[in-house]
Amino acid sequence: MSGVNLSRNEVVQFVLRISLLSIVTYYSAKWLIRNLDPSNKSKKKAIEHAEEILRKLSPTMKKSALENLNEYEMVIASHLVVPENITESWDSIAGLDDVCQEIKESLVFPVCHRDMFAGSALYQPPKGVLLYGPPGCGKTLIAKATAKEAGMRFINLDVAMLTDKWYGESQKLASAVFTLAVKIQPCIIFIDEIDSFLRARNSSDHEATAMMKTQFMMLWDGLNTESDSTIIVMGATNRPQDLDKAILRRMPAQFHIGLPNEEQRHKILQLILANEKVAPEVDYLQLARKTNGYSGSDLKEVCRNASVHRIRKVMKNKEIMSAVRAAANSKAQANGTAAGGSQLANGFNGVTAQNGGLELGTPAITMEDLEESLRSMRHSKYTTGVLNDARIDLD
Repeated sequence: MSGVNLSRNEVVQFVLRISLLSIVTYYSAKWLIRNLDPSNKSKKKAIEHAEEILRKLSPTMKKSALENLNEYEMVIASHLVVPENITESWDSIAGLDDVCQEIKESLVFPVCHRDMFAGSALYQPPKGVLLYGPPGCGKTLIAKATAKEAGMRFINLDVAMLTDKWYGESQKLASAVFTLAVKIQPCIIFIDEIDSFLRARNSSDHEATAMMKTQFMMLWDGLNTESDSTIIVMGATNRPQDLDKAILRRMPAQFHIGLPNEEQRHKILQLILANEKVAPEVDYLQLARKTNGYSGSDLKEVCRNASVHRIRKVMKNKEIMSAVRAAANSKAQANGTAAGGSQLANGFNGVTAQNGGLELGTPAITMEDLEESLRSMRHSKYTTGVLNDARIDLD
């Protein structure tokens, strides 16, 4: 009898050992696979960032939509931009009044005022919008301002995020873009430099890349089956001729954002320098005439570089300040007063006397600063051949 009991104990111990060994092996293999994946840390950080963003969106969204997000949707959600966090608005754009008005009428109004024509099947925003034109002319700025004005969630889609070393993962991530957009709608999916992702397909494309493009276009076209969906895919490019024809067909609303003319450059310069200390002699019209062929970002760089020139003035004044203070101290010791130092301090530009002490004043941006900055940028543009490019309107 005791022998039978002993054999049973041995069997129980053997089963326990096998079970324990299986559990340890399972978790060890799981830990090993997780730590061997080089993208594991980035995915974990992306999910944590997505949870933080979704907590901000939770008051305006259904809880069921947020609770049912899978792993791939959480990775995409890490690139969400809350409308309240977008600082750009229509007031941040100058010189593009006609384009902004057209975008308001075709995109913003159908989203914000859907009840006005509830019985109309045509009163709805387009499913795709293409912004094309030279770089630095405000395409990305318009996309952010549109999301801000319409109160739509904004997915700033990073194409590199959709690529994965595991076969089939890229298609799942592409599918998660649209499933997430449906759950958090109204939503704008913005793809900057869309030509790098959805360029014309050919036989030399990699199989995984071709499948990802096909998956993306299939899901994009499938949005038509849901008439209540308010999802807009917005792309920006300076090479529209490289886009696939199927993509152009899915983007019926196309807006050309060209280089600003003289009147538009005048408005842009006024907007950029609106909150800066500018000397009265600055002539905006003259600057606008001299910057033919410059984009909005070029004009901002000209003004930024001109503003940097003020630092040089301040640094030079610091050397003068040291000399003035030394002279003021010596004269004060001789006369028993600091009045002489104040008179010397007021004798040159950029130095003021406050509360009996000497301080540097903030110099204003002068026309000389702007012209010097403009000469420097013009030289670099001619050196790189940008101003001589015949395709500057499209590329």
